[in-house]
Amino acid sequence: MMEKKKNQLKNNSIDYNNSKDCHLSIQLSLDGFSFCIINIDAKEVIALKHFSFANASVNPVEHLANVSMYFELEELLQQKYQSINVTHVNDLSTLVPKPLFDSKNLKQYIKYSSKIYKNDYIVFDPIENHDIVSVYVPFVNVNNFFLDKFGSFEYKHSSTILIENLLNTYKFSEHPHLFVNVYKNYMEVVAIANNKLLFYNSFKFETKEDFIYYILFTAEQLQLNREKLELIFSGLIDKESDLYQIAYTYVRNVSLLENRSKYSFDSELTEETKRTYYTLLNQY
Repeated sequence: MMEKKKNQLKNNSIDYNNSKDCHLSIQLSLDGFSFCIINIDAKEVIALKHFSFANASVNPVEHLANVSMYFELEELLQQKYQSINVTHVNDLSTLVPKPLFDSKNLKQYIKYSSKIYKNDYIVFDPIENHDIVSVYVPFVNVNNFFLDKFGSFEYKHSSTILIENLLNTYKFSEHPHLFVNVYKNYMEVVAIANNKLLFYNSFKFETKEDFIYYILFTAEQLQLNREKLELIFSGLIDKESDLYQIAYTYVRNVSLLENRSKYSFDSELTEETKRTYYTLLNQY
């Protein structure tokens, strides 16, 4: 049996005695980052912010420069928190069935699905309560930056957060669901039926035609009937968007994901905001 593992970084030189009774969640991508703050005792999300970079980062040095620039300008990120976690959003990941997993073979698993380099640091997340392991390349230099700032935090890949939450939420559903989590020009696709993960992959897209192609291609490969399939969207999408409208043209049952969070929310956080930041708000 594989030991339960958490990717955690800790800097023992930082004093935690003055930590607030709040949790900080950060979500990183190449074109920006978001964070939210949770009051642990009240179980309430009390702040949420997003920063978009002028241009998507093209290399690790530029990515760190973009993150650190906005980080230093945000007063809420200068505080100490009781706990912190970070989610990495990128396409440098793959899933491995747990019975076939060996931590000595991380590079072998990921090299066929993602472009990696000799010195890339590769880690993994066991997906809780399911025989699946997510293998991925984190943003190492940004992790090191956070290590200097916070001293300790846990981190995961976005696929881990998304799959765990969807499997837990839809564990009693017998018929197939296809979930699409939308970012700017990037999408994660998850198929679930009978409390099992049928499919996960991520795709980059430029047009709405690209977007619907990946959805229909996935459904076809999985032999999912478009008349019976439930297609559910989360992330950066709403019913008025071109992406939603083109999906509705080709699939009978289309809807937006409800955020069934265990936390209450500040009244200013709309349902659209909760859906947009689904993985961020379900990290902790």
